[in-house]
Amino acid sequence: MSLLKQVLEHNDKFVEEKAYEPYITDKVPNKKAVVFTCMDTRLVELLPKAMGFRNGDVKVVKNAGARITNSYDSVVQSILIGLWQLKADEVIVVGHKDCGMAGLKGEATVEKMKANGISADVLASVETAEGVNLNDWLSGFESVEDNVKNSVNKLKTHELLPAGAKVHGLVIDPKTGKLDLVHEDE
Repeated sequence: MSLLKQVLEHNDKFVEEKAYEPYITDKVPNKKAVVFTCMDTRLVELLPKAMGFRNGDVKVVKNAGARITNSYDSVVQSILIGLWQLKADEVIVVGHKDCGMAGLKGEATVEKMKANGISADVLASVETAEGVNLNDWLSGFESVEDNVKNSVNKLKTHELLPAGAKVHGLVIDPKTGKLDLVHEDE
């Protein structure tokens, strides 16, 4: 059975048994915060538990590495919507130790693409049409702490950040859940 069929089969039972009821909440975050973190699978349940958050407490925005590379990408858009429209008043950027984006070189990803049939012509056309250097775009960072500081700084200095909004930075250990403070906005 395919994963999608398993998901749909589980969902039918989930809805039929009303297993959703403990998760009913409002669209406005109870703790008035947006958490921006990495998409790492180890953080799905660990991060909210390590931070003491339950369903409905915070808005969660994720991408590869909790990395803001463009001040006007969909990550920043989501964070700003959380702040301006959904009554959040602070942002917590959370990177993590042993991140797959640490030390990642875009060249390696481009080579995998080529090895799996993406032609050099297609890669070149993407770079031309989108105005992006794929090697840079697909690269990670050297230091998780520096990446968190960079993401915090891009948000703190954003001209559309609401006055008084706080932006903090943390790094979590995905083995223990221990949080280390990188930046506290006072």
